[in-house]
Formats: sequence, structure tokens, C-alpha cells
Amino acid sequence: MTFVAAVVAVGLAPMVSAAPAHAADPAWNGVYSLKRFAASKTGTSLAARQAEPDFSDDYTFTTSCDGGTCVATVIDGPKPANPTLPQPPRYTWEAGSWVHRYDWQWDCWQGAGVPKVWRPATSVATYAPQGDGTLKGVWRTTIDGGPCDGTVVMNVAAYPVTPPAPGWNLS
Repeated sequence: MTFVAAVVAVGLAPMVSAAPAHAADPAWNGVYSLKRFAASKTGTSLAARQAEPDFSDDYTFTTSCDGGTCVATVIDGPKPANPTLPQPPRYTWEAGSWVHRYDWQWDCWQGAGVPKVWRPATSVATYAPQGDGTLKGVWRTTIDGGPCDGTVVMNVAAYPVTPPAPGWNLS
């Protein structure tokens, strides 16, 4: 199972804002490392009880605001292993958080050599900007039917990836 989240690139410095209604539109721009805390997931599904390490990937986000709606879209990052995840991921600004709602097929793993069972799932991932430039939230999934029927809930976070300082050559 792979979870994909979004990040946006603008210039050299990443920017996340939770602007008041009278200020500029909110933005999630730049490269972010999205971490999923899978080792401490909870829920009612068999999948919630399966051991899994925390994992992270880097994504680039860009934000556009049109007609009062702001959407942060992932424009670069690894492709998900699960082909049913909607691409590209899009997060809508709602009540002070970036929210990604999507329907997909959960690929229920039941052990080595056992074929995966695919079932409909609905997920909501929410990332709230923090004062230190990170985002923190929760990814909640409801799986409909099959051996993994139930819920999976895990904490998530997004950390800005700072580009190297000018003059440094890391190659």
C-alpha cells in the first residue's frame, strides 16, 4: 500500500501559509518530505494491526487559487505503487488545513504468497500548517469489505526540504 501526498515548488524557498481571510491566499509551495507514521497506525482493519515501518518521500507542491478555492497540487514526486490512487494528488484549503479526499482500491496484504484482495476505500488526508513551517495531520481510510474491512488511521507530517546553500556543490 502506498500513500501519495502533494508538495509545490516555487523558487528556492518553500512556503506554507495559513492566511487569515483578509490576507493573501494560502499557499503550499516547494519541496516537502511527507512522512507517514505507519508504525503507530490505529483502526479497526486488519491492515491497522499489520507491522509496517514509518516511511517518507519528497514531493513538490504548487498552489493555485481560483474563485475563492485554493488547491495545492503535487507536480513532482515518486509514482504510487498502487495504480488506483488518483493522480496528481490535490489538496484543497478548508478551514485552516490542506485536505485531500479520494476514492481508490485498497490492496489488502495477507502475507507472503497470498494474493492481495482489492476493495473500495475512501481516504481523507489533512495537513495543518504549523508555526515552524511544517504541516501535521492525520490520514484516515475506510476500507469497504474483504479481509481488511474497517478503518486505518495514521499521523502524517510534511517537512520543508531546504535546498543546499549557494556555493555548495554536493555532487
